[in-house]
Amino acid sequence: MTKKEKLFSKIVQQSKTFTYSELRTLLNNLGYKELTKGKTSGSRIAFYNQDRDHLIRLHKPHPGNELKRYQIHLICEELKSQGYIS
Repeated sequence: MTKKEKLFSKIVQQSKTFTYSELRTLLNNLGYKELTKGKTSGSRIAFYNQDRDHLIRLHKPHPGNELKRYQIHLICEELKSQGYIS
């Protein structure tokens, strides 16, 4: 199983330990680019897929690196809406 497949499986199972770094890797593999505003983007972050004209917005987790359960659910719903998850 490739790293991409492992990350995909982990988010679909809505793992409690999905990190922001893993999310960034997964979305980059799906064609999303992380958008930042100015020198620092603050706590709001966006991932944009130009081919699909699709934007995913969320807050960076803090103080740690692990995503909250509602953020994982949001990402899953967004990926379902784009056909990545059935």
